Amino acid sequence: MKTEKSGGLFSQKKIIASVAVALIVTGGYFTFSYLMKNKQIVLKTSLSALGSVSKFLPIPADEKKEIEVLNNIVATFTANDDKEKTFLILLQNNAELRPGGGFLGQYAIVQIKNGTVVSTKVEDANLLDQRISAKVQTPFPFEKMMSLRNWKFRDSNFSPDFPTNVEKAKYFFRLAGGNSQQFDGVVAVNSQVFDDLFALTGPITVPGQSGEFNSENASRKLEEIVEKAYIMNPALDTQNRKAILKTMAPMIMQKLLTLGNVTKIADLFHNEMKNRNVMLNFNDQNLQQAVAGVHWDGTVPKDWNDDYLMAVDANMGALKTDFFMRREMNYDLDFTQEKPTVTLNIKYKNTAPYGDWRTSDYHAYLRVYVPKGSTFVSNHMVSHINTADEFGKTYFGFKVDVVMGTEVDGQIVYTLPDTINSDNYKLLIQKQSGAGNVPVNVHVKMKDGKEYSQQQTLLNDLNFQYNK
Repeated sequence: MKTEKSGGLFSQKKIIASVAVALIVTGGYFTFSYLMKNKQIVLKTSLSALGSVSKFLPIPADEKKEIEVLNNIVATFTANDDKEKTFLILLQNNAELRPGGGFLGQYAIVQIKNGTVVSTKVEDANLLDQRISAKVQTPFPFEKMMSLRNWKFRDSNFSPDFPTNVEKAKYFFRLAGGNSQQFDGVVAVNSQVFDDLFALTGPITVPGQSGEFNSENASRKLEEIVEKAYIMNPALDTQNRKAILKTMAPMIMQKLLTLGNVTKIADLFHNEMKNRNVMLNFNDQNLQQAVAGVHWDGTVPKDWNDDYLMAVDANMGALKTDFFMRREMNYDLDFTQEKPTVTLNIKYKNTAPYGDWRTSDYHAYLRVYVPKGSTFVSNHMVSHINTADEFGKTYFGFKVDVVMGTEVDGQIVYTLPDTINSDNYKLLIQKQSGAGNVPVNVHVKMKDGKEYSQQQTLLNDLNFQYNK
């Protein structure tokens, strides 16, 4: 089996639009016109081919196709067509992991015309939620684990399927009195992108703030500034707590637009979409189909008929403990049993050294999505199992509790449906948005006794295939 990587022309528009995404992440306080005054033309080409004799390997993404789609997105954002386009940006903090990426603490509405941001609104999600008077029943874990009975916008991303979350966010936006029909697209951005930006810019010192912002502390330091004081003193006006971003944005943009960084910016946002830290949903069906074709739409595929796995956590502790959580998965499949039998181990390690205003013991609700018709057999070190079907899959749901400084190795055993067999076996492992880098060990024992193993890191979706 061969794997190929292809590179293409990173045009001027691609660089400008990539920086524009950084603009949205940092609060949307600048415009494309600022970027248009700092035009940089960059040519990047790369071509390589790698070969392997293994019969059981991850199937690589088609990077050439991804680059073509990225250029289509750039064309949409920079089109000089006198048409105004409006986008809803969901700003998610993956230090408090939710099925759709991270806790939805803020959102932005960005209007673009002729490649220029003409209007931007950034607001806390809880302010929008205060305008919702309708009573909507929360999904099971919210009521059971957090005593929340009313479902609102800030908790709308409870699905691992981004299109589902888009429709739910629009629904709550309408309940708050907004016009969801205005949106030409919805974009979800995880806070990890903010930290990754600082890996390019290097440390930044903001006037009036102590210490520096860097790739190791940027999102958490910002968290302290815009959240801690308001948690400790609820009487403070929350309307202007994001004012620091007005100061930070031009400093970040100035550093990003240096000649030595522009190619890296394009690579960064290409990777952020591959790694599900940015997910896209467009009304334009041609653009949406292109995005779906490279799996940047955050969809749980309903037409995948082979073996499948997706582990989806929902932090129910109302704190940012996911910053300290480390995960590892071991997937063992045995075809020599009467029915194909999977033993799945998911190890959680809570590395938090102590508790504070944003960190404590870890409490989550985990759903493991597997092929529809799979049958639960047993469990170890996890709670009672809930089973249901969704997106053409079966999922097993259970609580996960991990005390600070300890680890839990949860295990579930289940059998696959008869439609999954060892002939031309395929396995798709999907990554949960915002879950970070998860080591995955896959071990398959065939009917003839042969065994195959792979160790990979779940940076993005993994697609394994066995050919006889």
